[in-house]
Amino acid sequence: MINSKELLQYTKELTLLFAEDHTELRVNTTEILKNFFKKVDSVADGEEALTLYKDQLNKEKAYDIVLTDIQMPKMDGVILTEKIYEINPNQTVVVLSAHDESSYLLPLINLGIEQFIKKPIDYQELLKVLLSIAKKSDRSIEELIVGNEINFSTTFSYNRETKILLDNGESIYLTKYEILFLEVLTKQLGKIHSNEEIVTYFTSLNETIDPQNIRKLVSKLRKKLPVDSLESIYGVGYRINPFYQ
Repeated sequence: MINSKELLQYTKELTLLFAEDHTELRVNTTEILKNFFKKVDSVADGEEALTLYKDQLNKEKAYDIVLTDIQMPKMDGVILTEKIYEINPNQTVVVLSAHDESSYLLPLINLGIEQFIKKPIDYQELLKVLLSIAKKSDRSIEELIVGNEINFSTTFSYNRETKILLDNGESIYLTKYEILFLEVLTKQLGKIHSNEEIVTYFTSLNETIDPQNIRKLVSKLRKKLPVDSLESIYGVGYRINPFYQ
């Protein structure tokens, strides 16, 4: 269960633009988000979202977060994201994705999307993602890394140089493939790494792995890491989530 007070602590000064063509979902979600954000603007299509985004940029500054559906009239979420990134490459965009929209996901990854929320929306999951984003904006990702060490909890850490995973100072055994997998995911923290990208990395090192074996690798590695440290994004890929204090 998300801690509402903690979420509000990080989001109360942030602004959010929400694009969703389903009226009931848009209204209900907007009402929830207004409890936490300084400002929430909601629109019914991508074209309206882009216009509002440009207006906001002209008046003050860009929205802190853009939350968008994929399939919308006039302009879909992929094109909206592309146009927003043309204006502001550093914009944080979260995409709502139904199970039957997997063909849209790779183009969005290529654009640089880091966060996907599955539909129908699990509001606890949505708020959890928004908390993570808000914390990241409050504290840069570089601050989470001391030298080559990445913290997964107050006691858990991984050193990218020595390839050692520690829990309370005790070394946890990692297989060769688990180390290579962590090498890929820790090169750019917070980024989603697709199966294709992971396979390419292994191939460059003359190692063989396929998507099915990646899933098995992830399952075994999760047992060695703190909960939620290794995230799977359905139909997209995997991401390492560092620890935020």
